[in-house]
Amino acid sequence: MTGTGRWWHPHGTAGGHDYQVAITDDLHGWEHTSLRVATLAPAGRVDLATEDSEMIVVPLRGGSDVEVVDHTGVRHEVRLTGRASVFAGPTDVCYVPREARLTVRNPGGAEVVVALAGAKATKRSAPLPVRHLVATDVPVELRGAGTASREVRNFGTPQVLDADSIIACEVITPAGNWSSYPPHKHDEERDGVETELEEIYYFEVGAEGGTPVEGADPVAYHRVYGTPQRPIDVLAEVRSGDVVLVPHGWHGPAMAPPGYDLYYLNVMAGPGPTRAWLICDDPAHGWVRRSWAGQAVDPRLPMGEPR
Repeated sequence: MTGTGRWWHPHGTAGGHDYQVAITDDLHGWEHTSLRVATLAPAGRVDLATEDSEMIVVPLRGGSDVEVVDHTGVRHEVRLTGRASVFAGPTDVCYVPREARLTVRNPGGAEVVVALAGAKATKRSAPLPVRHLVATDVPVELRGAGTASREVRNFGTPQVLDADSIIACEVITPAGNWSSYPPHKHDEERDGVETELEEIYYFEVGAEGGTPVEGADPVAYHRVYGTPQRPIDVLAEVRSGDVVLVPHGWHGPAMAPPGYDLYYLNVMAGPGPTRAWLICDDPAHGWVRRSWAGQAVDPRLPMGEPR
């Protein structure tokens, strides 16, 4: 099956147990990455054994307390300050290695939402240490220009976080802009040119500028397409809590219609020996990058500041 139905999971259709999103290798054809999203009531918690995966705890709304017992039995406690929403700026995150026991708690009086981004940790001979990356240390990249301007928060990229396999970041696309563009792919191992990575997109969409509009239905769009040899065909109308999976093929654009800001969390990993995000553009559209040289970055970016 190559179409939208297999790879697009609308909000509420990919949950399990304590999670409203639970993408794991239980899904046929999915091997290297995982994503769990939990909504925690006051004093609520989730518990998880990382087993052969490493994870990054990413607060989406509110903060949380993270407790990790690593493979040696040492206990680590981290308080994540979090943020008011994904549009409010970068957040602090916690890296959790494989072979650990993880607990995430809501310490406050309001509901919080937290993502656990994961990847099979197969490249290192031993688990890495637990780490807390504070929000002010998250590099914010302004990528593209004009209507292709977007903000990338690189908390889990190879240049920022020492990890085994996982690559993770957040992207903010202001209303009316396109991101994940030009369409690109990373599904082959080609030394120094391209790395084989499957990818998860988790979306949230909100009214432009963060001001709710009565009766509005925040929506965005995402495209994935393949080749005759490896077909895939996804054109999804996405809303908050939706997930699109990219096992292979060209992906992009992610489109934010006028009136609606778009957020997505990307989680990537693959079987290759090198942890790197190396991509190639669709030859039909790669020329668009050259057009950015004469355009300004959207002045609405960056969106939000670290708390």
